[in-house]
Amino acid sequence: MTTLMNENFKKRIKFALHNKSMREAIKKATTILKNNRLKAAEEMGDWDEWRQRGKDIRSHVIANLDYYLKQFADNVRAKGGKVYYAGQAEDVIQVVMEIVNQHQAKTVAKSKSMISEEVHLNKALYDRGIEAIETDLAEYIIQLAEEPPSHIIVPAIHKNRNEIADLFSKEAGKEISSDTPSLNAFARKTLREKFLTADIGLTGCNFAIAETGSIVLVSNEGNGRMVSTLPKVHIVLMGMERIVPNFSDLEAVLNLLPRSATGQKYTSYTSIISGPSHPGELDGPEEMHVIIVDNGRTNLLGEKDFQEALRCIRCGACFNVCPVYRQIGGHAYGSVYGGPIGAVITPLLNNDLKNWGELPYASSLCAACSEACPVMIPLHELLVKLRYRRFKAGYTSSMEHMAFKVFRHYFGNPRRYRFAMKSGYYLQRPLMRGNHLEGGPTPLSGWTNSRYFPAVAQKPFRQRWDEIQKGSEER
Repeated sequence: MTTLMNENFKKRIKFALHNKSMREAIKKATTILKNNRLKAAEEMGDWDEWRQRGKDIRSHVIANLDYYLKQFADNVRAKGGKVYYAGQAEDVIQVVMEIVNQHQAKTVAKSKSMISEEVHLNKALYDRGIEAIETDLAEYIIQLAEEPPSHIIVPAIHKNRNEIADLFSKEAGKEISSDTPSLNAFARKTLREKFLTADIGLTGCNFAIAETGSIVLVSNEGNGRMVSTLPKVHIVLMGMERIVPNFSDLEAVLNLLPRSATGQKYTSYTSIISGPSHPGELDGPEEMHVIIVDNGRTNLLGEKDFQEALRCIRCGACFNVCPVYRQIGGHAYGSVYGGPIGAVITPLLNNDLKNWGELPYASSLCAACSEACPVMIPLHELLVKLRYRRFKAGYTSSMEHMAFKVFRHYFGNPRRYRFAMKSGYYLQRPLMRGNHLEGGPTPLSGWTNSRYFPAVAQKPFRQRWDEIQKGSEER
């Protein structure tokens, strides 16, 4: 994995906080998605039991990944498909280009694939003169905008309808109205021809069934089925951890994924693909190529502190409840994976805490993400562990070291603590505005200028409690 933006993390955050349109769009969309998830979970009745089952299935697969990957690959080949293992991003691109060159392909129609974003496949194809067309509506929007996705499930969550209309109008060479029917009509007309003329179809993989060698795609648009059946060649990009053992386990995770992602009982389309078409069949590709991608995932295998992150089913529920993501959006993270899960896996997939180790600090550690996760990944705990690992590696600033030394000095001794609380009340007075603080020197101003910072009470709680106890005894 590589960075998507050259600006450092703090600059990306500052830019995001000044983008009012983006923040309003994200707040509105994530609120709807969050409320839909809560309603869907409540309707299930035993939601935590389903979560536990999802956790057990995913943990079992990760603990036995070598076995299930072999079983899956053997069954894909038995059904006429071809299987490749790609260690790094460049390996993925090399395999795709070999298939493209073999068929002298000029166009690749794509359905939504986070792996393709992860390895920057579109750019690689473009640089080699191959047209890559995103057929998922949201992915098509951000492709026109030349931007990376801002959300795992809703890549264009940061765009409002007027911005989308501007993009479509520029592409069409004429004005496109911003009402939903007009936007949909333009996208449908534009993309329909691409489905029919594409040389190769490329999809992601939500789940892979080891027992049958089947690929499972879930979506709310029909583009996934068009891309995987109309072109003569179908390429599947699959993260190596996307396995489920059998159809019974698939049933469990398919109950969790749509409810956690969008609040739906089922997505509009669930496609189960088992190999290419066979003689006599009317539809389906003549060839099916499955590329199983590592790209840093083995960095997490065997890591007792972080292997749990591989359970992720990419539902995006943690994005929708995270108070940080809801303020800064996905682009501020600088990675294709934003939100709490992105803050955990990006440093690990890259094996780089020096350049990516700031991401775990983009969290209030409120644990809302852990509570929302359908497979019970303790995301807030993993974020704390990553912070500690970055500290141990020596990448934290001297100011942070000093701050915690001062904290330990005063909070580790009752007398010093009481002195600090009394001193704090008088030292804060120039910054007091009623019962909160405003302004102040850096880094204090970074908090007071954007958040409500309660003032230190004139009488600390312990003093008030002692007075209450004393008054009770006197009575």
